[in-house]
Amino acid sequence: MRTFGLLKLLFVILIGAFIFSSCKKDPLNNLSNEETRIYITNYDTTADFSSYKTFSVDDSAAVIQNNQYMGKILGNYETQLILQLQNMMKQSGYTLVSKSAGPDLAVNISEIISTQTGIFSYGDYWDYYDYYYDPYYWGYPGYGYYAPYFVGTYTIQTNGLEVDLLDLKNATANGNKIKGIWTGLARGEDVFNPNSAAIEIAAFFSQSPYLKTTN
Repeated sequence: MRTFGLLKLLFVILIGAFIFSSCKKDPLNNLSNEETRIYITNYDTTADFSSYKTFSVDDSAAVIQNNQYMGKILGNYETQLILQLQNMMKQSGYTLVSKSAGPDLAVNISEIISTQTGIFSYGDYWDYYDYYYDPYYWGYPGYGYYAPYFVGTYTIQTNGLEVDLLDLKNATANGNKIKGIWTGLARGEDVFNPNSAAIEIAAFFSQSPYLKTTN
């Protein structure tokens, strides 16, 4: 009897947990803008980041829309990015110099905008509906169900931040080619918000503890 009582108690708990979980709202629908963001970093495993001493940050951000270069932009968000990148690079031991001073590392900023437009047809819905609709219900045996054909369009835009570290120090040794040795990517809601700049750059450096130099 004690075993039966225990099983009964477990059953009640399981039912209660199921009801509770069924009544809860989908957590994905209640995420903050910050919680929707995804941060990805990648780097050249052959690079010795401690061998670089100086750096310079681009004075504006490049805008890349649908794989096309649209020019440069410098607003409040971009200004905050530049300041945060300078601060984090300094904290990692690198020395900020001007572009004309020949820095070891160049820091590039790009804003990636991707717009996708498509067409959808309500016909798919009506075909599905017609499959289950019974014309006999309305007293018209042998009749089919007709609905007008509707077409709609949709547009989806996704924004992303990209920060690249470029090896200027070894450009000559690399056959006069500038090599990218580190990339940080951020995607999600409200990426280009000035209040998000510090969080985004901090996330990049948090994922990249190897970005340090020796003095």
